[in-house]
Amino acid sequence: MYIVISKPKRMSLADGFSHFIQFLLSVYPATCGSKYPQRICWYAIQCPLFGAFLTSEKHGLNLMIFMNLEPAVRLEVCTAPHIDRNGASMETMKESPPPDALYAPLEPYDAGWLDVGDGHRIYYEQCGRPDGFPVVFLHGGPGSGCSPRHRQLFDPQRCRVILLDQRGCGRSVPRGALHGNTSDKLVADIEHLRLHLGIERWLVAGGSWGAGLALAYAAAHPACCLGLVLRAVFLGRVSDLDWFFQQARQLLPDAWEALAQQAPLAARGNLLRWLSAGLQGNQLQEALARAKAWAAWEAALSQSQCVAPGPELAAGAAAAAMVDKYRVQSHYLMNGCFWGDVGLLERARSLASVPTAILHGRLDWICRPQAAWELHASLPGSRLQWVDGCGHSLFEPAMARALTQAVLHHATHGDFTTWGQHSSGAPAA
Repeated sequence: MYIVISKPKRMSLADGFSHFIQFLLSVYPATCGSKYPQRICWYAIQCPLFGAFLTSEKHGLNLMIFMNLEPAVRLEVCTAPHIDRNGASMETMKESPPPDALYAPLEPYDAGWLDVGDGHRIYYEQCGRPDGFPVVFLHGGPGSGCSPRHRQLFDPQRCRVILLDQRGCGRSVPRGALHGNTSDKLVADIEHLRLHLGIERWLVAGGSWGAGLALAYAAAHPACCLGLVLRAVFLGRVSDLDWFFQQARQLLPDAWEALAQQAPLAARGNLLRWLSAGLQGNQLQEALARAKAWAAWEAALSQSQCVAPGPELAAGAAAAAMVDKYRVQSHYLMNGCFWGDVGLLERARSLASVPTAILHGRLDWICRPQAAWELHASLPGSRLQWVDGCGHSLFEPAMARALTQAVLHHATHGDFTTWGQHSSGAPAA
């Protein structure tokens, strides 16, 4: 791109209005860019009605960007070494996420169920632009499922977003089913969905459990990944589980005591085992009580405060959904997340060719920041961004904004080279 900024020109009120209408008609193609190199000349114009704005000449058309003149002059745009149209290069202007961190609510343009074998059919949906930058979103848990708010994390004008509910989760059927439900099966399902949708490569974004699953998928299918955006890293190690169920009590002793008092004294040294035993049984009320106890402890750590018990749930749809969620979660955690002999940090060492952005809240009490630091050290070329003041929740504004920014950065630049911190500052793994 070759850019020329001239001195401000004066124009009449009528001409200013005419130019502004042209801007409204042309801003969409102007901002979406082009795959062809082009020479653009920009001129600053002063209008009595609309103030200072920029006008450009592009392929003989007059395109407008309406803005205050002073910031416009400060736009950071690369200048190509060759200014003829065949030799020019262009770097897209700096991406900017929505100021409130989330985009407006939207509905999927496509949704359905995909038969992945073992009696499972996974729910998926697509949002945004069918020809947009492809991003697949992997939810946490395990066991949670996607929600409509997850759609709002991605720019619908730039992204083609694919969301899926993993086996046994959310709208996938049969919900809560544990047969044929392992991490290797989930990885295979993600790849099955990519092939089903005809996507060559996609950016894989996931948080908490979804971050670990994204790592496992990338290690199995690196050539299919444009990159990774990993938030609130969960590695599923014995130490990670011991932290959540036992050691985190040092942060919230009263909330942990509320959980532990529900278990027999002899079971309090391994609360995961006690919770799982009730969830895997066939007594619904006992399973529901364990699920609610687990949920209250999780909420306390997420909110950094003791949380009052939730409303009583009768043996209906909401109660069954809660039990199914924590039944699937306990199934995975009791089996070491089915990672086998090769843990995620070891798998990550093979992903130097996959651009990776790591996001982690400084105050995350569920997934410790140390896990993000260790992954950062193990994954060559990864970039890390600490989000100050944020805990585990994806929807804290600063965290949502950081994730949105990371996705837009990759969509704009094709990697994370200039985003976050390089792994050279991390300790050796």
